[in-house]
Amino acid sequence: MKTNKTMRDKLRPYAYLSPAILSMTVLSFAPILYTIYIAFTNFNLYHFNNYQFVGFKNFIDILSGPFKTVFAPVFVWTVIFALSATLLSYIIGLLLAVILNNKNMWETNLYRAILIIPWGLPGTIAALTWTGLLNQQYGGINLILQKLHLPMIPWLLDPFWARVAIIIVSVWMGYPFMMNASLGALQAIPPELYEVADIDGATWFQKFRMITVPMLTSSTLPLIISSFAYNFNNFGAAFLITGGGPPRTDTSFAGHTDLLVSSAYKMTMQFNRYDLAAALSIIIFLIIGTLSLINMKMTHAFEEVD
Repeated sequence: MKTNKTMRDKLRPYAYLSPAILSMTVLSFAPILYTIYIAFTNFNLYHFNNYQFVGFKNFIDILSGPFKTVFAPVFVWTVIFALSATLLSYIIGLLLAVILNNKNMWETNLYRAILIIPWGLPGTIAALTWTGLLNQQYGGINLILQKLHLPMIPWLLDPFWARVAIIIVSVWMGYPFMMNASLGALQAIPPELYEVADIDGATWFQKFRMITVPMLTSSTLPLIISSFAYNFNNFGAAFLITGGGPPRTDTSFAGHTDLLVSSAYKMTMQFNRYDLAAALSIIIFLIIGTLSLINMKMTHAFEEVD
């Protein structure tokens, strides 16, 4: 009797967890395994019922085959976008955090509440609002430029300005996170370090360079890496703001502002190239997974705490 009760006690936690485990298996692991399987077949619109195993052909076609002209420019732009959005968000957030951390500044909580508004807005609503503001004829930004007798900018029609536009929007949506993270790191720096620097006659810039920056780097670098991984896979920036456009003349699989993730979406939903989209998704997963492992290594996420 005691043995049966002990067995029930041991199995009870697994019974409680079974709905969550089943949901994760059905909704997460099964699609991932199916995507991996599809990536090694020719499953697409032309081989919907009679698809076959083709090995690494899809990966070869993307990296060095006929679809290299699609992958290479999109990959380069994805890296540029992720770096620009991440670094600019961090720099702006850090500068604002330094200003808000000034003890002589009044109403810092009010300014902080105002500056955090972009982070509090739903991403979809914010992106669609910016799409309206960036409209060439009726957008608020170009109307202001027109009032100032400045030339209107084709934000969503010109490839260069469209890329600038989604970087601006991504920075606007991302700087509050960096500001909060930097502000928390600044407040964790021991004030004794600055007091000693004042005794030694250090200037504000010397204290910032020798104390603030090194202390911030160690605590915020993992956040920068995770933010880069997020921007690298930022589907909303490319799809909601520009729709991946303006279109390219050499391919219809990707536009000038398409990222790797939005290109994979177009391959699936518009062109029914499930095989190529699955292979591209695995490539994206490997890149993001590598960045995540580096981030976990730097933050000692797998180390046990005594």
